[in-house]
Amino acid sequence: MTSDPRQAPDPAAPAAQESGAAPPAALSDEQRLAELGYTQVLARRMSAFSNYAVSFTIISVLSGCLTLYLFGMNTGGPALITWGWVAVGLMTLFVGLAMAEICSAYPTSAGLYFWAHRLAPSRTAAAWAWFTGWFNVLGQVAVTAGIDFGAASFLGAYLNLQFDFAVTPGRTILLFAAILLLHGLLNTFGVRIVGLLNSVSVWWHVLGVAVIVAALAFVPDSHQSASFVLTRFVNNTGWGSGVYVVLIGLLMAQYTFTGYDASAHMTEETRDASTAGPKGIVRSIWTSWVAGLVLLLGFTFAIQSYDDELASPTGAPPAQILLDALGATAGKLLLLVVIGAQLFCGMASVTANSRMIYAFSRDGALPFSRLWHTVSPRSRTPVAAVWLASLGALVLGLPYLINVTAYAAVTSIAVIGLYIAYAVPTLLRLRKGDGFERGPWHLGRWSRPVGWVAVVWVGVITVLFMLPQVSPVTWETFNYAPVAVLVVLGFAATWWLASARHWFLNPQHERTIEREAARERAGRD
Repeated sequence: MTSDPRQAPDPAAPAAQESGAAPPAALSDEQRLAELGYTQVLARRMSAFSNYAVSFTIISVLSGCLTLYLFGMNTGGPALITWGWVAVGLMTLFVGLAMAEICSAYPTSAGLYFWAHRLAPSRTAAAWAWFTGWFNVLGQVAVTAGIDFGAASFLGAYLNLQFDFAVTPGRTILLFAAILLLHGLLNTFGVRIVGLLNSVSVWWHVLGVAVIVAALAFVPDSHQSASFVLTRFVNNTGWGSGVYVVLIGLLMAQYTFTGYDASAHMTEETRDASTAGPKGIVRSIWTSWVAGLVLLLGFTFAIQSYDDELASPTGAPPAQILLDALGATAGKLLLLVVIGAQLFCGMASVTANSRMIYAFSRDGALPFSRLWHTVSPRSRTPVAAVWLASLGALVLGLPYLINVTAYAAVTSIAVIGLYIAYAVPTLLRLRKGDGFERGPWHLGRWSRPVGWVAVVWVGVITVLFMLPQVSPVTWETFNYAPVAVLVVLGFAATWWLASARHWFLNPQHERTIEREAARERAGRD
């Protein structure tokens, strides 16, 4: 996509509010995008269902719920797995509703940082956009890492069961790298296939959850009691405070509910984007909320031996639950269904992640931006951004070689990065009040209360998921999420103070003019 510096976004005077401008609902997708300051370059092929499918696939209850099920069994146990999911799902719906309203007003792949720029006071708009974008990039790369690392863990469990494959940190990292390579290749050479697979993924998840839960409900000879599922509390963290364990144990559910900003990042490729994008965000959350609760209840009721499944040699208690409850053949078959869903999820995450990198680098906000926002003339997709997303995810997963809590740390980074980026535009929209011009999809009088609940919730979880998760705290158990966040934030702040504050989203600056001129020349070649 190219951006015309003469049309650069001005947060002090949104184009739709200018005298004589048509309301957003009356404009075509391309006209609205041009009004926001960008020219249509990406192919607009996606339907509303396909847009929803990307976010639903990235949330992926068969990925998030099950890859952190081990964490949940140790950190709160069945009671927190169940009630934590209910509570977190409700709070996430508030966050998603607030985001969806803004998405309807500004349907562009830049998403969150563009929203922040439009909603902030003009004097500080570029700074708000800069740091929102960096948190968004960090969170999306971490989500990709978490999804594909979880898929590698479950694939290792299957190989252990089927071929006596010894699961070690080194081998898990190799599987992780192979999965990232697969997803990079699909997003590079199989763009049309990716679109089809995202639609297939929705039905794979829905039918997969239905088949797995039905099997776990009817096949086993014994089930746990309702009292066990709803009230049994387990604390294997080493911490003495039950309240502390409950709070940090919410990570399992909150990590699952990430990535639904993908619907916003895909709006430049979606038809009727001002309504399809926000509907995709909200629909993906509530359908995942329902499906995830059914899935978690199915697995937790089907536990045969809590301690044995917690100590499974596969390293994945859900895999052991399937085996113990259904037998080896059926258990391994349904494990493949789970792995397939996780692979769908990772593929969609790389897609959405690359679109965010593309959009952010389009405004010069990443090192070597000129490379990352190039678009393949054959597929009309940002190929270089695809591989940056994959490589960044691999780097975040490497500490697993020396740190046993690395996976939980990666998921914490994903939650912190993404949810800060989710909350900033919402906070700015609340500050703007009646000055915010709504799109065709909005919350009406519920906008402010929903927004404040969302902002407060994000503040709470940002603190919670930076805290230590295991006691005693050592180099092997250290939660490095705060370190990763501070490193990225420190880099972004240094670059901002040294240089970017002068040119980022400043259409009059020489650097911006040169970048846009180079992009125009590239577009004509």
